Amino acid sequence: MKSSTILGCVPALVLMSLAPVGCGSDDNSAKTPTVDPALAAMGKDIFRFDTFGDETFWTDTLHMNDVIATVDPTKALMVGLKVDAEALPAAVVAGVMDKSISLTDPKTTIALLQLNAVVGVKGTVEKVNGVDTLTRVGITCALCHSTVDDSFTKGIGKRLDAFPNPDLNPGAIIALSPALTTAQKDVYNSWGPGKYDPRYNQDMKNGPTVIPPAYGLLGVNRITVTGDGDKIEYWNRYVGVTQMGGHGNFNEPRTGVNVTNGTDDMISSKLPALQEYQLSIPAPAPPANSFDAAAADRGKMVFEGAGKCATCHSGPNLTDANSKLHDPSEVVSEPEPNDAPSYASRTATKKYRTAPLHGIWQHPPYFHNGTAATLDAVVETYDSRKSLGLTADQKSDLVQYLKSL
Repeated sequence: MKSSTILGCVPALVLMSLAPVGCGSDDNSAKTPTVDPALAAMGKDIFRFDTFGDETFWTDTLHMNDVIATVDPTKALMVGLKVDAEALPAAVVAGVMDKSISLTDPKTTIALLQLNAVVGVKGTVEKVNGVDTLTRVGITCALCHSTVDDSFTKGIGKRLDAFPNPDLNPGAIIALSPALTTAQKDVYNSWGPGKYDPRYNQDMKNGPTVIPPAYGLLGVNRITVTGDGDKIEYWNRYVGVTQMGGHGNFNEPRTGVNVTNGTDDMISSKLPALQEYQLSIPAPAPPANSFDAAAADRGKMVFEGAGKCATCHSGPNLTDANSKLHDPSEVVSEPEPNDAPSYASRTATKKYRTAPLHGIWQHPPYFHNGTAATLDAVVETYDSRKSLGLTADQKSDLVQYLKSL
């Protein structure tokens, strides 16, 4: 067995992509799935605040507590960390507004961690020689899969669980660890904001993927970009153990990954509730006046007709993932950028699933590797690589339809 040796941060969910196009219908016809509200409420707390004991990795191995102690809130916001404004007492809010509390002082970072206000980061602060000192630090699922609405200021606002954090630069954060080699830091620094490679610390191949949304998954069985597991619990365990460094075990013979951290399993019992919370989060509706409704109606006809989108993006969730996966030869997102190896080749299924599309307006860039910066680029890519022959008006209308989902 091998243990998790290099940090990860894509917590608990799914790697999604708008990658595959193929043929076939979806089997989404069964009963409408439901969610247990009580179990989901338990999962919400796990999603936001449970580290699964990964402090042993982030603190004892990577020494990130020492790093964070030198970082002020302004710098933390620059690498995409977010602050939950609802966790801030009124006095702190007033102090930030009148500048009596400095956002350029690392002591403020320690204070925010004491308030449990840094989204996805949990710290233990103790008095050492009379000084508030960050002695332990860990991460939670919310680090990568939550953001805020910026209602207070950029990077500070109300939590938006299950939204991807496109500002987060996990590679740059990881590379601050004094425990890493220069070569490892170079890999992490190559990823950029909004991307993460959840396989790198297992196969040592570098091919980051876009941090995905984690909403709108109710009724979708294959929830990773390659459909490795039929339930979110599968990916939650994988990430919790192999990426977050939580206490537990993950064994996948198809990829040769067999990792055990610690002797106490702090993950397995929490997986049902965590999954239930994730399933309870719907995809966000498009903002008012964000698309042309008449054009979207025409675009729906293109989606179902000349665009051939509905052959795979079918059923209520606009995906055939419950019934099939697609060979890499069918997708338009490969080859990978920068000569990276095929992401599918590094996974258990060696294939791709069709991504659900609800809420797609919210999370550019697109495809699992982020090679399409906009929905216009997505449509252009499909049109050219699949030789669809769409007119300019059809492509424009199709984009408006996608914005309406």
